[in-house]
Amino acid sequence: MADETVTPSVASAEPLVTREFAGIVVPCVGLLIALVLPQLPIGRLAASATSRLGLGPLGRGAIAIPFAITAILLVYILLVERRSVSSIGLRLPTWKSLTFGIAVAVILVVGAVVTIFVVFPALHRRTSQAAIDNLLSTPWWFRLLRATGAAVFEEVCFRGYTIERVQELTGRKWIALVVSVAAFTNSHVSYFGWAYLIFVGFGGVVLGLYYIWRRDLASNMVAHFLTDGALALWIARWAS
Repeated sequence: MADETVTPSVASAEPLVTREFAGIVVPCVGLLIALVLPQLPIGRLAASATSRLGLGPLGRGAIAIPFAITAILLVYILLVERRSVSSIGLRLPTWKSLTFGIAVAVILVVGAVVTIFVVFPALHRRTSQAAIDNLLSTPWWFRLLRATGAAVFEEVCFRGYTIERVQELTGRKWIALVVSVAAFTNSHVSYFGWAYLIFVGFGGVVLGLYYIWRRDLASNMVAHFLTDGALALWIARWAS
C-alpha cells in the first residue's frame, strides 16, 4: 500500500500575528503615544512657530497640542485596541468623583504651598522666575484653559492609560505607578526648572495612588484641574 501524505489544512496554519503577540504589541504602541509624544518638544516648536505669526498668548502656549495628543490616544483606544474608554477609568462622573476630587485637590494645594514656601527656602531653591512671569503675563481665562488641557491630557496619558496598560503587561501595580510618576515628572522638566519637580513628583505619586485606589479618571481630572487652577491664578502670584 502506497504511503499516504497528509496535507495540512489551511485552517490549521498558525496566524501571522497571534492573539498573545497582538496583546503585547498593541498596548506597547499605545504607551509610545501616551509616554513618548508628551516628551517631544512639539509644544515648544508649535509655540515658537505660531508666535512668529503674531497669534499672541494662544500661539505662545500652543494650547491645542495637549488636546490633539489626547484625541490621538482616545482614537487609538477605540479603533485599534477596540476597547472602550472605561478601560482607562474614564466614565461618567458621579457626586463621589467631585467630592473625592476636591479632597485630593486640597491635599495637592497644601503640598504645593509647603513646597514653595517651606521646602524651597530650606533648600535654597526657587521656581523659575522667568516661567512665573510668563505665566502671569497671560490672561486668567488662558491660564484656566491651560489647566483644563493639562488635567485632561495628563490624566488620560500618564494616569489612566499608562497605569492600566503597564499593569496589564507586567501584572504589578507598583511598576505601573513608577512608570507613571517618572513620565509625568519628566514631562515637566522644561517648565519651571528642576526645583519645581519636587512638587511635580509629589503630585504624581498622590494622583497615581488615587487613581489606583478609585479607578475614576474623571475624579483625577477634577483634582488636577482645581490644583493647576489654584497654582495658575493665585499661588504663582504669591511666589513671584
